[in-house]
Amino acid sequence: MKSKYIALLLLPGLLFLAAFMVIPILLTIGSTFFQGGRFTLEGYLHFFKDPYFLKILLTTLRVSLVTTILCIAVGFPVSYYISKQGPRLKGILLALAIFPLLTSSVVRSFSWMIILGKKGLLNNTLLTIGLIREPMDILYTPTAMMIGLIHLFLPLIIITLVGVMENIDPDLIKAAESLGASKFSAFCKIIVPLSVPGLIIGSILVFVGSLTAYTTPALLGGKQRVISTFLYQNAITLNDWYLASVIATIMIVITFVVIALMNKLAAKLNPGG
Repeated sequence: MKSKYIALLLLPGLLFLAAFMVIPILLTIGSTFFQGGRFTLEGYLHFFKDPYFLKILLTTLRVSLVTTILCIAVGFPVSYYISKQGPRLKGILLALAIFPLLTSSVVRSFSWMIILGKKGLLNNTLLTIGLIREPMDILYTPTAMMIGLIHLFLPLIIITLVGVMENIDPDLIKAAESLGASKFSAFCKIIVPLSVPGLIIGSILVFVGSLTAYTTPALLGGKQRVISTFLYQNAITLNDWYLASVIATIMIVITFVVIALMNKLAAKLNPGG
């Protein structure tokens, strides 16, 4: 009887997901294999044979990968510091960390445009103190996109890592130090391995988010194309919904491949997790 009630409670949500997510995704994927009423792989062959399309895909993967690595490099020590604080200070620091999530991605991107532009805050400051002689071209480059994406997704990796790190028993560190391990050695051999689950989840969120983000690359990348802006261009500007569906399917496949690889890596790094 209890299982029937649970099933009834889940039914509306499952129907909603099926109607507005699963079925549209399956229809989108299915439409890429049929054109003019016949089975075809022409869309995929066209995509992977075109150097321009491949360049866009590789740029997207590079931006997503670098963004993920830098988010981990910045987020890991910050998360560890936050997890070791008292409840009050931890709450304040977490609120500050997740504050960017409370503002629109459009607002954040325009803020970075003001900072990174040729006459922006960064260039004006560096010119004033004499570190550079000419303004740097940062805006409308992959670097600008990565800066915006790090600002956008860093809170996600901090939240996931803090949740894992604060549950690590501090007695494990004390035991390691009592046996002669240095603080750095104890950190590398205890904190890092036990943080793998949060690290994997955070990495997936950042990589997939960077892969599929549209607003930040569109505003900060300018004419630099990534796969999400390329999809929009084909669907809305060029009205080529077939190629747009092919691009969307490729993004979906990459997402599932990344999730599978990260889960496999997690199982290898933390077999008992």
